[in-house]
Amino acid sequence: MYRSKHPMYRSKHHSKHHSKFFNRAHINRALALTTSMFMCTASLANNAVIEEVIVTSDFRDTSLLQTAASISVFDNQAIAQRQARHLEQLINLAPNVNFSSGASRGRFIQIRGIGERSQFIEPLNPSVGILVDGIDFTGIAGAATTMDIAQVEILRGPQGTVYGANALAGLINLRSNQPTDRTQGNLEVTLGDYNTQTVSAAIGGPLSENLGYRFAAQQHSSDGYIRNDFLQRDDTDNIDELSLRSILDWQASDNLDLKLTIFHVDADNGYDAFSLDNTRQTLSDNPGHDRQESTAVAVQSSWQANDAVELIGLLSFSDSNLEYGYDEDWAYGDALCVDFSCPYNDPYSSVDNYVRDRSNGSVDIKLVSTDAGQILNGTTDWVAGVYWREQDEELLRQYSFAAADFISDFDTTNQAVYGQLDSQLSAALRLTTGIRFENRQASYSDSDLVAHNVDEDIWGGRIALQYQLSAQTMVYGLISRGYKAGGVNSNASLSAEDREFDTELMLNYEVGTKGRWLDDRLQAQVALFYQQRDDIQIKQSLVQSREDSNASTFTDYFGNSAKGSNYGLEVEFNWLASEALALFGSVGLLESEYDIPLSADLNSREQAHAPAYQFALGARTQISDSLAVIVDVEGKDEFYLSSSHSEQSQAYELINASLECSLGDLELSLWGRNLTDKDVIVRGFGGFGNDPRKGWITEPYYQLGAPRVIGLSGKYDF
Repeated sequence: MYRSKHPMYRSKHHSKHHSKFFNRAHINRALALTTSMFMCTASLANNAVIEEVIVTSDFRDTSLLQTAASISVFDNQAIAQRQARHLEQLINLAPNVNFSSGASRGRFIQIRGIGERSQFIEPLNPSVGILVDGIDFTGIAGAATTMDIAQVEILRGPQGTVYGANALAGLINLRSNQPTDRTQGNLEVTLGDYNTQTVSAAIGGPLSENLGYRFAAQQHSSDGYIRNDFLQRDDTDNIDELSLRSILDWQASDNLDLKLTIFHVDADNGYDAFSLDNTRQTLSDNPGHDRQESTAVAVQSSWQANDAVELIGLLSFSDSNLEYGYDEDWAYGDALCVDFSCPYNDPYSSVDNYVRDRSNGSVDIKLVSTDAGQILNGTTDWVAGVYWREQDEELLRQYSFAAADFISDFDTTNQAVYGQLDSQLSAALRLTTGIRFENRQASYSDSDLVAHNVDEDIWGGRIALQYQLSAQTMVYGLISRGYKAGGVNSNASLSAEDREFDTELMLNYEVGTKGRWLDDRLQAQVALFYQQRDDIQIKQSLVQSREDSNASTFTDYFGNSAKGSNYGLEVEFNWLASEALALFGSVGLLESEYDIPLSADLNSREQAHAPAYQFALGARTQISDSLAVIVDVEGKDEFYLSSSHSEQSQAYELINASLECSLGDLELSLWGRNLTDKDVIVRGFGGFGNDPRKGWITEPYYQLGAPRVIGLSGKYDF
């Protein structure tokens, strides 16, 4: 059943010692780029405007300020301003969006407190959908690099009509730059602390009158922020990511457009993030890895069948090979107690490795009305579609304490029909109604002779009413229903009642306002929401001591809590305070609770990874036509790191800044993240002993986020 993927991964065990700071070559480049900053002119900028933002995640492209939903949109300027190379580096800009690491990237995402935090042997039904150019990468967000990305859209709340089973909490859509009618492109180089290096390039334009293309490539690498004192290496938690994308857009006829997208990501990252001392100094003798090689193809067609209707189709297929492993003891075995004093000279040594082979194919075909095809006396636009998705995931687990390798196979098939009506009830009042009926079949089997099959029918949808108060301002209210399919716990040692868990359902109630004020110099959106959750799927973990060693074993499983609620406030704004000063930011407030908890330990406490507040506030000062300074502050409240223990993160605030200089087609940036060098917890475990030097006492362990990082970037557009 399983074919080994080990040979495809390149070894990254460098023996050379890398400095965590700039070497001499980096310093010379820094001096050259810094000198260029002073070539900027001194006249003040003017005529600044806030550009209209178009949302592409719905059935029709719509202005953000005319969309009855809570949505964050980040364009390529916001991505460049953050120097973000991956989705995880944008997440904190969106209100009530959080992530969990436990890997080389923060690839487990929570929206409004809902979402997964990890995956080991258990099959996973994600709560947050992730699309890259329409290609489904839900659950494997390691592929969500920002290479040549034009826009990132984060839709909060269930997307029961648009996407279905894997979007209970929301949807994240990444859309790349598309072919243009004239040749253009860019070349970018970045150097930073910890041997951070990025080289990216993109070019696109017409190949003929009817055929356009765009090609992009990016290589991003870093030694990471960990010092392995045992191996005397600085690169055991490294990042090494290659991204490639090609797009061909063919106007086959006046009525038919065909687009082919090919996307490839090869991430060969290290994973050595946890330390016995909760620092960035580790003692691992077998550092882990977090690898993903994904190749995907998508074909999109748009056919104007007649004046009344357009037929839009999307066919996509992706194949992903993933390998995730770590040094379970975070140390170097028996020799540890020779170098350090141990109360008991009996440490253990263990590695845990997970190799996954996932294939995913989907077909989405929909009829979309044009203005000429409106129904109900020309007042109503409509959409009708069918959807099919099939995913196969094979797992091989190799564990030091296991008598044999663990193998599992998890197949799912989703079939859905959906539709939406957008009715203009009056000049100012618009009603949107959508519904999706979905059948999901899942089959699971493993080497422990566990087998499970499920066949269920589920439905979701939304009703939204929006009222145009003026040409610049609207208010809306909506009710949406989302769902997350049930499943099976893979561990055969669980009791019969703990083996299966039920489908989770959610009703989302939301009211909000969006608009432009102060002569179009202020754009803002505000949303209040209340989410009622039934049969909440909660991940628990049983921690038990092994009889044959001092190691602890972890049995992860999902259960259902009868009821819970998540409610809060989301605010986003952009304000041109003057010709030289722009202010921007977001604030999210969140309350989450278990109305009827799964266990007494969860009673009267917030849900995991659901901070009570988070914010991102910033200012851009235009010193001259060519020189700008950007400073922003982001922060979060403390939050529980898991529903299986009581360990919490710490509240924090991070300061980021950049100095940007534009010299015609050349853009230079001197940037810094986390300038005050705060320690931020991005993953945590509690309630087990792993340190023989302390006599295996029970204590928490944390993974820390990035420390202060400073870098220089240069980008040339042509």
